[in-house]
Amino acid sequence: MAVLIGTSGWQYQHWRGVFYPPQLAIGRWLDHYAARFATVEINNSFYQLPSHETFQRWASETPHDFVLCPKASRYLSHLKKLKDPAEPVARFVGAARGLGRKLGPVLLQLPGNFHANPGRLAETLACFGTDVRVAVELRHGSWFSDEVRGLLERHGAALCLADRGSRLVTPGWRTADWGYLRLHQGAASPHPCYGRTAVGSRARLLAETWGGDCDVYVFFNNDPRGCALRDARRFALACARQGLEPTRVPDRGDVEIAS
Repeated sequence: MAVLIGTSGWQYQHWRGVFYPPQLAIGRWLDHYAARFATVEINNSFYQLPSHETFQRWASETPHDFVLCPKASRYLSHLKKLKDPAEPVARFVGAARGLGRKLGPVLLQLPGNFHANPGRLAETLACFGTDVRVAVELRHGSWFSDEVRGLLERHGAALCLADRGSRLVTPGWRTADWGYLRLHQGAASPHPCYGRTAVGSRARLLAETWGGDCDVYVFFNNDPRGCALRDARRFALACARQGLEPTRVPDRGDVEIAS
């Protein structure tokens, strides 16, 4: 089982001096990141859709084994709340295909105030087709029903397992033959880092839920102080102890947690 470990984005100014050398040009940050990780979640595609050419450039600037996982546009998820999804999905996928074979799962994160609407979700997932994997991050409790679980399973979509405050805030459903986990904020010191017990618990969850024959994508979204970078390394070590196969992460000396 491959556990692809990365962070939710790489373009953080506050990582200069923490992860990126002070004199390294911003245009070379992705190259620096991709030498130390095998995957990244593209957060800025949620706010403004990059062009097909920009996706192509990111693909060309990264190693052959690198995987980029774009976050679906907020226009689809937050403004339209999945209503009439065909055009925005087609536009998003058309641009993201610039990544070529480096296109990983698309993250579809729904707003916390969006109550369950299985019909809209089913229509949206159908628009992505069968050759684009979609992870769905559901944030309102009304979505966590047998009906929605079955819907995700039928479409081969993964429920995005989400951790906040070192606590799982979604059911631990396995709805596809691959998985997706986001860790938003730990409860250790310094804030918002995760402690070793918490990352060990999440590594054990992956081992128990997916076994040894599936790929799982894991992204740390707690970027302040560089916590995501340090926690990714700790998580990789915890996965190895569970008999899983984590992808590359930074060495200990690559990250200096900011005070």
